[in-house]
Amino acid sequence: MSYTVCFTEEAEADLVRLYEFLFEQDPHSTELAERALARIVQAIALLRQFPFTCRKALVHDPYLRELVISFGPAGYVALFEI
Repeated sequence: MSYTVCFTEEAEADLVRLYEFLFEQDPHSTELAERALARIVQAIALLRQFPFTCRKALVHDPYLRELVISFGPAGYVALFEI
């Protein structure tokens, strides 16, 4: 089975804010921001096939999940609903 991934307006705004923040870290290069977004897109692509492999965000809601996205020494968490 294949799933469709849709972004909320808030999620899209978060990605824009993240890009702008990372660009501010090195205003002469977009490399860091581009690498971060590429990693996020790569990780989210997995949700099309395997959304249930991600950890539950709430014990009582099996459809609200968290995707942990590693990037550098830290990373990101994408909250999503199946």
